[in-house]
Amino acid sequence: MNEISSSNTGLHDDTPQATAARRRRNRIRAAIAIVAVLLIVVWIIYHSRATQAAHAGGPNGPVGRDAPVAVALATATKGDMRVTIPALGTVTPLATVTVKTQISGQLVQVAFKEGQMVRRGEFLAQIDPRPYQAALDQSVGNLRRDQALLANAKVDLTRYQGLVAEDSIARQQLDTQAALVEQYQGTVVGDEAAIASARLNLQYAHIVSPVSGRVGLRQVDAGNYVTPSDTNGLVVVTQLQPITVIFPVPEDNVPTIVKKVHDGVNLSVSAFDRTNTNKLADGKLLTVDNQIDSTTGTIKLRALFDNNDGLLFANQFVNVQLLLQVMHDQIIVPTSAVHHGTPNGISTAFVYLVKPDDTVTVRPVTLGITDNEHVAIISGLAADDTVVTEGGDRLREGAKIIRPGAPLKAPSAKPN
Repeated sequence: MNEISSSNTGLHDDTPQATAARRRRNRIRAAIAIVAVLLIVVWIIYHSRATQAAHAGGPNGPVGRDAPVAVALATATKGDMRVTIPALGTVTPLATVTVKTQISGQLVQVAFKEGQMVRRGEFLAQIDPRPYQAALDQSVGNLRRDQALLANAKVDLTRYQGLVAEDSIARQQLDTQAALVEQYQGTVVGDEAAIASARLNLQYAHIVSPVSGRVGLRQVDAGNYVTPSDTNGLVVVTQLQPITVIFPVPEDNVPTIVKKVHDGVNLSVSAFDRTNTNKLADGKLLTVDNQIDSTTGTIKLRALFDNNDGLLFANQFVNVQLLLQVMHDQIIVPTSAVHHGTPNGISTAFVYLVKPDDTVTVRPVTLGITDNEHVAIISGLAADDTVVTEGGDRLREGAKIIRPGAPLKAPSAKPN
């Protein structure tokens, strides 16, 4: 009995070492099983996606390696390219005047309507003129009185001169009379100045526009007492025709601009709205500032616009394009047709050129100037060449394309 028990104990060793060994073997078997399951799942997913890529079609048609790709096309044209400098400008009037009263008094009439266009010298408002008319009348009366006194003093002076010649009166009396004549002459001059001042005040009571332009909102109503110290004044008149736009350009463009200005070239300037799509006005460069802003590395320019349709308003932000020159007979394509990469192992710009058999070839090109929407091609393309503008990220050399509007064809089934 003891020998049998000993043999059974050897078959089922319950020592700690044997137990640890069994656990390690179990973990290894479990890990191998998990890895095998994962490999099977990855293979199934890969096979499924590869099958879909080879046989399934999307909204643009089959997208397999050899399937045609739906694209958008454009034709290279020959035309003019405008070399422009874009900038953000501020509409700045040539004159903005706050109309203030130059005398104190009651405002009895407001003759303008808010927002109306006025001409220089046009009547705007009236201050009660009666006090100033009375002052003028008083000055006129003083002048007449002093003129009479002067005339009488001159007569006495003439008589005294005769009496002195006859030695009938003292010389001192003649000198006193001469001084009295001088005094009255000075008084008359003062009266004439008082009359001029009274007439000027009476003219100030009739307020007119100092410039031609558009009047703003009324700052004071009729019936109020106004004085020259009023901060807001009566109204603001802004000259809108013509009007200017001030805009900065990089200092690197200064030599070219200054040279053209010195040569007498009238550089054209166009103003666009905030979206940079709607043109508001065409003008010309008026002047260049005399210094460069060292903090921004730019210089300010002022352009003049007729603004006959009144689309430009004071302090309005506009997009500006300064035209430097026009290059003629350029091959032009949309900028979306140009790609950058290394199609032949060399970093370059290239386009996908469409062949007559509806396949594409990679064509390296040399780029010229651009206006953000179109680019000039110096070499690599000719007029009437067709290039791909959309869908180029799915193309390669010799790829088949589907032209816009062409019917989509289902992919042919491949034999197993």
